Amino acid sequence: MKNNDWKSRLNVVYSTNTDYQYTLANTDKEQQTLPPRQQNLTVCLDKKQRKGKKVTLVGGFTGTTEDLKNLGKELKTKCSTGGSVKDGIIIIQGDFCSKILELLVKAGYKAKRSGG
Repeated sequence: MKNNDWKSRLNVVYSTNTDYQYTLANTDKEQQTLPPRQQNLTVCLDKKQRKGKKVTLVGGFTGTTEDLKNLGKELKTKCSTGGSVKDGIIIIQGDFCSKILELLVKAGYKAKRSGG
C-alpha cells in the first residue's frame, strides 16, 4: 500500500487488524468517448459573471477528458482565440457560436444552438 492512499479508503479510517483489506474507491472510472454521430453537443453564448465579456460554451460531450481537451484545442485553433476546458465544458473567448456550430457539424457531431 502507498502512504497517501488513506484518502481513497471507504468507511474505515484505521484498523488494528494487520490482515484487514481496505475497500478503496475506484477513481479511474472514465467514460469511453462516443463517436461524433452519437454526441449531443450544445453551443451557447454566455456573459454572466464574466464582467460583460462574451464567451461561447460547448457542453454535452461524453468521453475522456483527453478527447475533450483535444476538441477544445481544435476549436480554439480554428477560431484563432483563447479558451479553456473546465468541468466538462469547452469555453471559447468571444462570440463564435455560429462558427463553432458550423465546425462541429462539418466534423460529424450532432450539435445544436441553445439559449438566446
